[in-house]
Amino acid sequence: MTDVANLWSYLSASPLLWLTATVLAYLAADAGARRLGNPPWANPVLMSVLLIAPVLWITQTDYASYFEGAQFIHFLLGPATVALAMPLWDNRDTIRKSVLPIVVALLAGSIVASGSAIVLAQAFGLPIEVILSLAPKSTTAPVALGISEAVGGLPALTAVLVILTGIIGAMIVTPLMTFLKITDWRARGFAVGVAAHGIGTARAFQVNPVAGAYAGIAMALNALLTSLIVPVLVRWLV
Repeated sequence: MTDVANLWSYLSASPLLWLTATVLAYLAADAGARRLGNPPWANPVLMSVLLIAPVLWITQTDYASYFEGAQFIHFLLGPATVALAMPLWDNRDTIRKSVLPIVVALLAGSIVASGSAIVLAQAFGLPIEVILSLAPKSTTAPVALGISEAVGGLPALTAVLVILTGIIGAMIVTPLMTFLKITDWRARGFAVGVAAHGIGTARAFQVNPVAGAYAGIAMALNALLTSLIVPVLVRWLV
């Protein structure tokens, strides 16, 4: 008990507390999801948020204090995004044979994801800052934050919207694809990678390795394309 008390005293006075809490919350959420058989609704990211949020509220910890400790995880998003080049390389032969369908699907998915967000936000009369923050919601967080800042959005709001998009996409992709009777794992994975970035890609890997590989490919390509088309769509639509 003395050792535990000493450990808690050290952690509570250090930013390491929130890094530890975040990692433990995710490990607990992932273990719970595995025990339940990884159903779509038991998303580890969503469950981690539900575990961490009450702790932050009870301890009255603001975002800046939390992020000071958890920023190492945010830093790892960069290398993780670069590592998405591996699925591209591993599946280069298949991609070479399917260049045209991939390009068409990528263009359609990226334009619809960003364009529909802008148009719907305008239709509901949302403030311009929210519209600009919403535009890059379907790409991976490091890229989305950079795009949001470049077009005049609020990066903090974009981060929330990106996470929500990924969680919702990961939860509905499997039942939706099954309902639509889409059985090609390449198509299923590519669709979720474009629409729901890293969180959706993680879900695709849980369901099928081929779907996961194509989700990673779509996520990487969509990050590149979104960074090019969002500024154009913003100038055209906003």
